Amino acid sequence: MYQTLRTLVLSNARCWDADSERSYQDLFERLDTNKDGKVDVAELRAGLKAMGIFRQGAAQQIVSSGDQNKDGSLDFKEFTKYLKEHEKKLRLTFKSLDRNNDEIQQSLAELGMHISSEDAQKILHSMDIDGTMVVDWNEWREHFLLCPAHNLEEIIRYWKHSTVLDIGDSLAIPDEFTEEEKSSGGWWKQLAAGAMAGAVSRTGTAPLDRMKVFMQVHSSKVNKISLAGGFKQMIKEGGLTSLWRGNGINVLKIAPETAIKFMAYEQYKKLLSEEGKKIETHKRFMAGSLAGATAQTAIYPMEVLKTRLTLRKTGQYSGMFDCAKTILKKEGIMAFYKGYIPNLLGIIPYAGIDLAVYETLKNAWLSYHPKDSANPGVLVLVGCGTISSTCGQLASYPLALVRTRMQAQASLDASDQPSMSSLMKKIVAKDGFFGLYRGILPNFMKVIPAVSISYVVYEYMKTGLGISK
Repeated sequence: MYQTLRTLVLSNARCWDADSERSYQDLFERLDTNKDGKVDVAELRAGLKAMGIFRQGAAQQIVSSGDQNKDGSLDFKEFTKYLKEHEKKLRLTFKSLDRNNDEIQQSLAELGMHISSEDAQKILHSMDIDGTMVVDWNEWREHFLLCPAHNLEEIIRYWKHSTVLDIGDSLAIPDEFTEEEKSSGGWWKQLAAGAMAGAVSRTGTAPLDRMKVFMQVHSSKVNKISLAGGFKQMIKEGGLTSLWRGNGINVLKIAPETAIKFMAYEQYKKLLSEEGKKIETHKRFMAGSLAGATAQTAIYPMEVLKTRLTLRKTGQYSGMFDCAKTILKKEGIMAFYKGYIPNLLGIIPYAGIDLAVYETLKNAWLSYHPKDSANPGVLVLVGCGTISSTCGQLASYPLALVRTRMQAQASLDASDQPSMSSLMKKIVAKDGFFGLYRGILPNFMKVIPAVSISYVVYEYMKTGLGISK
């Protein structure tokens, strides 16, 4: 269906010349469905969809780039000028790939992107319309003419592993931004959109998050807590609004953690990579883990406050400041870093498995759908991201449970406060290995609603901030 529609819209693509007004006129008339002599965002979006181009914000980006008189649409002159300029950029990129007898793998390596021969084959398949296993200029242009990607980095960023899918824990590797996004300020808008998406998502799933913490701390073999029983107990003790205890500070810590992690990630990447070269996966993992550790170190007292406020009884604290003041007065400054070591150690399995599973799922999908490798679609990207993040959480969950227990037990006498290893041994001895996974059910239950809410809010926020359609 995709090839048929693209052929209908770009029927003369193979014989186009960069200066052929007639070819541009044919395409313009096909896109201008209401025949008003202009192509607006809605018309262009419909045309792109028909051609199988589903990148978020593509139509808006094209119109914004070519709209010289700022009327929100492109007339034929503006449309033609945009296509000619875009073709020049595509030709430069194509030449940089085509200078070594079409050996994509070697050419990409020279551009700083190291891929396997299998991946090079998949890139070739995705654009090779005539089956010759050689991508010529017409195939390259037809594939990317109405894709607002100015360089190879942007083209391949379809498969960027996005961390806007918030499932309550910010342990994933941060997003990477292009130089254009950094210079234009688009990066902070994306971070702001992601932070707002996380805030709404966490608020929507706060009852399940509180249940998870409640079960992590209080559930055991002798004191089994079911979902229904736990919710009933919490509502009975503090009313319906008690299900959102701890959510305020859980939302507040998103912005500083995101900002610190992003800035630290950029610095660590510079330290670990050579200038002018793309950072390798293992160095990206190292930089991401170090950035996560830096951010967690800075905001960790807020993590402790979140746990205490989540578990508090009615009337115990008047608010987060009262809670902080009470902890500081009764337990000292070190109480704000209880559970810090297991929390820090949890970053490594989470980030490592998250990246590994995402790459595995991506490659598995590509092996079955090589022709769509350049544009996998929203559902595939969200699905891969959700599964990989969930696997990362599953791997790091025992450490998260131990961290929560230590945060909750910080008010005990020093002699009664177990170390990470002794607490883990105690849990296994008392409840068995699966005792380390207490509360995993509500944690899994919140994944799908959390991802759905965060994705929808993120898209609306991008629109509101002017970085999407």
